[in-house]
Amino acid sequence: MKIQILGSGCPKCRKLESMVKTTVDKLGLDAEVTHVHDLDEILSYNVMMTPAMVVDGLVKLSGRLPTEAQLVELLK
Repeated sequence: MKIQILGSGCPKCRKLESMVKTTVDKLGLDAEVTHVHDLDEILSYNVMMTPAMVVDGLVKLSGRLPTEAQLVELLK
């Protein structure tokens, strides 16, 4: 599984990245988590609000931080 966090590096973007890494570890998922800072690449996903999360090429979340339960559901 490939998980990308899209965002400039703002506090919410860093928080989402931390939440995702924690949840991946907790669920024991085999996932690569990366943070995309490049605006052109972010826009290529048609994301207008960050933070955003892309899982295996599909935008799963945009413009907000999920609850822990929502994040678990998004990553299952």
